[in-house]
Amino acid sequence: MLHTPGAHPVAERSFAHEVGKLRLGEGEEFRGEGILAVTKALLQSGVAYVGGYQGAPISHLMDVLADAQDILKELGVHFEHCASEATAAAMLAASVNYPLRGAVTFKSTAGTNVASDALANLASGGVTGGAMLILGEDYGEGSSIMQERSHAFAMKSQVWLIDPRPNLQSIVQAVEMGFELSEASNTPVMLQLRLRSCHMHGRFPARDNRRPTYTLKDAMETPRRDVSRVVLPPATYVHEQEKIAQRWPAAIKFIREHQLNEFFAEDAADFGIVMQGGLYNAVLRSLQLLGLANAYGDSKLPLYVLNVTYPLIDDEFKRFCAGKRGILLVEEGQPDFIEQNVSSILRKADVVTRVHGKDLLPMAGEYSGAVLLKAVTRFINLYAPDLLHGRELPTEARLALASSTLPPETPQTLAIKAAADEVQPRPPSFCTGCPERPIFTAMKLVERELGPHHVSCDIGCHLFSILPPFNFGATTMGYGLGWASASAFNGSDTSRRSISMMGDGGFWHNGLTSGVGNAVFNQSDNLLLVVDNGYAAATGGQDLPSSRAGNLRFSTGHSIERAVRGVGITWAKTVTNTYSLTQMRDTLRAALTTREHGPKVIVAQSECMLNRQRRLKPQVRQQIAAGQRVVRERFGVDPDTCTGDHSCIRLSGCPSLTIKSNPDPLRRDPVASVIDSCVGCGLCGEAAHAAALCPSFYRAEIINNPTAWDKFKARLRRVIIGWLQDRIEYRLKGIQA
Repeated sequence: MLHTPGAHPVAERSFAHEVGKLRLGEGEEFRGEGILAVTKALLQSGVAYVGGYQGAPISHLMDVLADAQDILKELGVHFEHCASEATAAAMLAASVNYPLRGAVTFKSTAGTNVASDALANLASGGVTGGAMLILGEDYGEGSSIMQERSHAFAMKSQVWLIDPRPNLQSIVQAVEMGFELSEASNTPVMLQLRLRSCHMHGRFPARDNRRPTYTLKDAMETPRRDVSRVVLPPATYVHEQEKIAQRWPAAIKFIREHQLNEFFAEDAADFGIVMQGGLYNAVLRSLQLLGLANAYGDSKLPLYVLNVTYPLIDDEFKRFCAGKRGILLVEEGQPDFIEQNVSSILRKADVVTRVHGKDLLPMAGEYSGAVLLKAVTRFINLYAPDLLHGRELPTEARLALASSTLPPETPQTLAIKAAADEVQPRPPSFCTGCPERPIFTAMKLVERELGPHHVSCDIGCHLFSILPPFNFGATTMGYGLGWASASAFNGSDTSRRSISMMGDGGFWHNGLTSGVGNAVFNQSDNLLLVVDNGYAAATGGQDLPSSRAGNLRFSTGHSIERAVRGVGITWAKTVTNTYSLTQMRDTLRAALTTREHGPKVIVAQSECMLNRQRRLKPQVRQQIAAGQRVVRERFGVDPDTCTGDHSCIRLSGCPSLTIKSNPDPLRRDPVASVIDSCVGCGLCGEAAHAAALCPSFYRAEIINNPTAWDKFKARLRRVIIGWLQDRIEYRLKGIQA
């Protein structure tokens, strides 16, 4: 057990400070992070239930609500950690027949892909209570997923999409008005929160939290049903007609009357800029750099801010474009959904305003400050070049105006280019002491014996195995789909088996059915390696059904091996200490060479080192401060023994394992070295032993508050070691003589 059963999982972060901000009321000011402001806005809106699946950049919302059980209980709000994004989206079914406000959250577009079936059914039947999907839009250079947009899902299912201006007041208003929009049009609403909006800090005037006017208790005690809301023919054909004839017009009316979209300096010039709400700050900054706006939002150019990017309001576009020669449409990502829609709106209305968009902006990629500055500069130069003449323009703007020729090479650009050629790449890797690192070290050792195997990867920390020094993995198809992505390699004409990987998070998300169940049903003869580190480590260290930490809120401690045996796996083994390279290596070898036919599963089990350190470090600090004896293990390398082969680094890749200059003047190769970030996991020494490398590794104990016996032993060791060193020095002098 990681700690006392029934106790709160102390390895997880505490959000007590953030939870306190959720109690702010009328007349008080909220100061904090964007995603926390959304959490507060949900409670101010009278939400009845909240669910979701953690993932950047919205994990904070889930984590805070998980720690806010007292507040939620007071308000009568039900909160649930959902098994997947599909589970979360399906949870909104509570709002179909009852006037219950509900919200779910997950990462987009990876999560929206998973949830699309439930979302399509929800949007078809429509909702009675306000139903909101809070999507962490993970697009751009900071993203960790495929580059797609939520806009496509909104259009596909006809769900309204809100993309608010990046300030806390606008975001909070978007949450509150989003529920009203949903109820006015009987349609679910997506609130898109970009990465930077989630993590930006600001303030807004708080309001009192509201209990839901209609509660889950009311719904359960007075159940309702309306067969016309069930997605089944012929009702499905009626639903489609409702979307066009009733829900869409109702949404347009609400958006227009409540002025959810915003106009700034509308008549300041005969050309203007239209933008997604989430890009407002970046566009305004570009104008400020050009001397055409100030930091307070006062613009010298007309601006039309689309806080609702789907549906578009035809009348508002006609109004903004009236009398204007051209507009620049700032729409991040591809395809250019909004630009196509706007062109259609204006042509049908015989409005001759020219629409610029992807002709001046890149079709794909994040619209960073430099990208937008160049595009805005080119646009202004087309319609009013005099606004730019005589100004001290930023370098990027000057380059944009001179883009017909190659920019001149300056000493600075030459230096940057030279440095780029010399700087070594730094691929992301496992944390220091990560228990997943020895798993892949063992796979490298087995590969030396049995040759390479096809390896299918999955989403999670273990995906770093595709990078140096391990270089495993050919594909990754989605969370929990590691074994499913190797299902084609199930032939009988070879004795070689494929290896699939899956984390404990992916296993419970969808891997048990789509991977394990599928392999059993189709009599696969291949191997699944489940990396069980005790948490959903990649999303912030949340607990799982298999977590070995006791938890008052959730049911944990459920064995992955028992789960796979329950589905029909007969060859299943659990390695409870992944740092034991010999055990990991032997178990892998056995799975790949056994004559037993059928699917095989290895559960590689050790606690996430990041969460372990998060849990243990405060305890160690307290013990040291209290004067207790504390022993910590560290590893090191004897530079006199190290040969400079560096196989230990190639088989480990640990960030605390590096190289330094050889102290022997007769040897030129640098030697291995362990730096202070070492957490004493022992992998480097295990690798040296299991791979029969070299005896240069040693284990040391660092003792805080040593006893008298500890001090005596240390003095004795120093005396003996010093005596032996003196003998060596004496002998060397004799040799030199």
